[in-house]
Amino acid sequence: MNFFNFKVLGQNLFLLDIDITFCRNFFKKEDGDDILAELLNDIKWRQEKINMYGKELDLPRLTAWYGNDGKTYTYSGIIMKPEPWTPTLLLIKQKVEKITKATFNSVLLNLYRDGKDSISWHSDDEAELGKNPTIASVSFGATRKLVFKHKFQPNHKMELELEHGSLLTMKGTTQHLWKHQVPKTKNPVTARVNLTFRTVY
Repeated sequence: MNFFNFKVLGQNLFLLDIDITFCRNFFKKEDGDDILAELLNDIKWRQEKINMYGKELDLPRLTAWYGNDGKTYTYSGIIMKPEPWTPTLLLIKQKVEKITKATFNSVLLNLYRDGKDSISWHSDDEAELGKNPTIASVSFGATRKLVFKHKFQPNHKMELELEHGSLLTMKGTTQHLWKHQVPKTKNPVTARVNLTFRTVY
């Protein structure tokens, strides 16, 4: 496994603190291929809707929420009640916890079916995640770009290519001081499944 640590410290009025660890090949390709096929077929995917400009629109991706009993999660007006852990999700969680030294009780899954699917600028800073949450993000399938932008100094940006089988860990003040997005792409891409492990209080 190849690890890359990023630490960006700002100056002047703002402390630009992004605390990220990126690990390529966290899962071997053959293992990642098997996991991807299982997630595509067995996860209870949902097409959520959001209200925007007075219209109800489909979220530009499919989602699912799995976790410990009672760990409900709310974002963008969407209330998600957890499905019970599957054996595969538990195995992924245990592998992630071992290397991140963190513990998680839930996971949000996103299915980007093609380049038209995306997620807009946001932070994983909901109150139920607590202060300075650790978020562990595992990707399977097509490589997609993840872009970071500082909330107060938007000229401070960085990009990562999230590859098949990779692990990205975000912690510290990252969620409070930075936003991130997976933009649409016109490049021909196949499906990508992303799992973001969290602790809901």
